[in-house]
Amino acid sequence: MPPTSLLPASAAAFAPRSSPTVVLSRVEQWLTLTLKRVNKVKRPLNNVGQHTRCLTEVLSHSNALWNLCSIMLPKAPESKLPKDENPLVDALFNYQLAHMEAYVVHVDMVSQNEVAFKLTPETIETLVDYHKEIYSVDTASKTWDWPEKEIQLKKLQEEFVQAANRFVYRTNATALEGMEEEGAGELLCGLADEAKAAIMGLFVPLLPPPPRIVDVVRSTPLVPSSTGPDEWWHHSPIQQSPSPVESWDVLPSSPSTTTTSDSHPNMWTNVSYSDMPLPSPTLSHCQPYSTATYSSPEFYECPTTLASAIPYLLPDMLVQHQCGAAAGMDGFIWADRYPDFALQYGTAM
Repeated sequence: MPPTSLLPASAAAFAPRSSPTVVLSRVEQWLTLTLKRVNKVKRPLNNVGQHTRCLTEVLSHSNALWNLCSIMLPKAPESKLPKDENPLVDALFNYQLAHMEAYVVHVDMVSQNEVAFKLTPETIETLVDYHKEIYSVDTASKTWDWPEKEIQLKKLQEEFVQAANRFVYRTNATALEGMEEEGAGELLCGLADEAKAAIMGLFVPLLPPPPRIVDVVRSTPLVPSSTGPDEWWHHSPIQQSPSPVESWDVLPSSPSTTTTSDSHPNMWTNVSYSDMPLPSPTLSHCQPYSTATYSSPEFYECPTTLASAIPYLLPDMLVQHQCGAAAGMDGFIWADRYPDFALQYGTAM
């Protein structure tokens, strides 16, 4: 589509009607036949200049009005239209046929090979009245209310008035074949449907504002303002202490006391304490023990509290202290009693 500046001043909005501008480059046979058909008086049509003058005079006639299309418009807003079961009766009483009349403002058969039509003031007034009295009411009833709705509706009506006065329908120059006497005519070969679609495109719906996006307010996490130990203590989350467990639930399955779990829990099931190799006893600075002080039943009696007996009765503690046969001052031999003690300790467990 060529820019609007190529159109004459008569095609501008609110401009009065004047003679169209006609630009021809060569004589077309269909144009010669059309001009001879519409002219009552025979005129010479032998060159481009004669065709240009004849076409300009015909299209400048006051009756040279073209019917671009016909649109069925309702007589009242949809809420006020009476309803009838018979669609023919409903159409006759509720709708009216409006003819979209226009006149030619420009004919270019040199560069664009087109003809431009501008709506008549009567047609523009009909469209403006329909938009204000009927279309605006219907489109407002189909939208929800907001504070600026009336302002937007009034702005929509003002924009339509400007758009209707600026509207220029352009089509191929061969549309002039539909010209009749005194320059009047109508669009043929389906061009009327294209003109109707272009005119109905001027009716823009009333669009409500988009819904506002509500930001979700989230609580700001507490971030320590300093890296000192006091701030860490106040802002650090309180860690829950582990739930208390029974003493026998945390006993290791291996003789080692430095770990709380055994990576090989089944390693000690098939090994008896009697088969375990013991290191050779060495002398150590252990306190002397007397056989007279500890009797056999008192020594092997299980303590009342298992937790208090753990630091003293675990076999690996005995091995760690390396108390051997030479540790007893009165002849008490630990190496001889160690297998029996381990066996009793396992039974108590």
